[in-house]
Amino acid sequence: MIELIKQPWHWAVAGILIGLIVPILALIGNKKLGISSSMRHLCAICIPKDIPFFNYDWKKEIWNLFFVVGIFLGGFIATQFLSNPNEIQLAQNTKDTLIQYGISDFSQLMPTQIFSVANLFTLRGLFFFVLGGFFVGFGSRYAGGCTSGHSILGMATFQLPSLIATCCFMIGGFVTSNILIPILLKLI
Repeated sequence: MIELIKQPWHWAVAGILIGLIVPILALIGNKKLGISSSMRHLCAICIPKDIPFFNYDWKKEIWNLFFVVGIFLGGFIATQFLSNPNEIQLAQNTKDTLIQYGISDFSQLMPTQIFSVANLFTLRGLFFFVLGGFFVGFGSRYAGGCTSGHSILGMATFQLPSLIATCCFMIGGFVTSNILIPILLKLI
């Protein structure tokens, strides 16, 4: 059984399982899928009640914090005990393009030339960790939710703002991966 879990699965399996979360959450208590709201819940727990934005009954949303902890635990278990020992499979065109950008190590899920502890306190780390994290946090707050909330839950419930947000996420991803990252990798 463990060998079956360690093997790469078709992307549609994960898509179907993630898609089933929406009706399951709706059936077990009209809960909404989303990750970015968990930061608000943490702040509501820790910050004094004199800030109106954090003055709500966060205990009703505690399940969301357990959901986020489960994501981290699942990721840890998967990488430590269930990871596929084979090199990550990338199309040759993708490898050639990444090599042009200075990324040549394909042994990890994330390229170590960008995402490593050694890069954390460099100019490259400032751009990819600090500014990237800021833009993700700002964008999810500005859009009224994160990609999982809008693209999975919002699209499944036919919400027009979620369709618009998902289109903007996709456009931003295309622009970032095809224009901004190549420029940044050449500059820093």
